[in-house]
Amino acid sequence: MNMTDCQMCRRWEDEKDLQVIELPYSYVTLNRDQFFPGYTLLFTKDHVTELFHLDRNVRSALMEEVSTVAEALYTIYSPAKINYELLGNMVPHIHWHIVPRFVSEPLWPRPIWAETHEERFLSPEEYFQHTETLRRALS
Repeated sequence: MNMTDCQMCRRWEDEKDLQVIELPYSYVTLNRDQFFPGYTLLFTKDHVTELFHLDRNVRSALMEEVSTVAEALYTIYSPAKINYELLGNMVPHIHWHIVPRFVSEPLWPRPIWAETHEERFLSPEEYFQHTETLRRALS
């Protein structure tokens, strides 16, 4: 796959309003659909499709980045659980869906993909508040 064909390779530049922070090995963005409040994406800077494609040290550091983002989300949102999804079937570029989950939500305790839901889009001000809050927690 040509990297210009990869939506994840382009995401950081294409969705500037969702940018949270650039980490050493990854980018962190808010997901456009906030049906699940705090739904965040973390994706590798390099176009790779499998964890084993990464050097062992990079892979370990990347997992620390995932954990750091999850801890920040947990602190901000106080969810019942944080879900981590690393699939890549539809977008073959390493990326995690890091999703705070709440007992009060309609899909609890099923996976976020269990059934379709109406997407929840925020106002520009709300996206800014969420990204800024997460950015401060990660800085």
